[in-house]
Amino acid sequence: VFLLSHISDLLEWAFSMAHGEPKFPSTVITDWSLEKQRFYSALKTLDEYLATDQPITASFEKIFQGPIADALTHTGQLALLRRVAGALIKGENYFVADITTGLVDENQLAPKREF
Repeated sequence: VFLLSHISDLLEWAFSMAHGEPKFPSTVITDWSLEKQRFYSALKTLDEYLATDQPITASFEKIFQGPIADALTHTGQLALLRRVAGALIKGENYFVADITTGLVDENQLAPKREF
């Protein structure tokens, strides 16, 4: 739960940077289902804002080298922890994956080609 909560904090931080009010949230960790909802909500908020014509007040470099890179690092940690626990995640070839703009909830398209 801690890693997912932190990833949600990072996405909220990225959004705050993008729309000009940078602040890092300090969230009290709750339960898994609430954190999962918060993650998808933060991801959707950031995605929708980046898709608008609103100005991005921080540089994309700073947004991606900060909160986005940090979130991707923790995503890798979650995959590693699942592997250690015996709950493997199948690899996917993202180069040929069906990526749909705006599809940021848990209802993702099936993998096109797994490794």
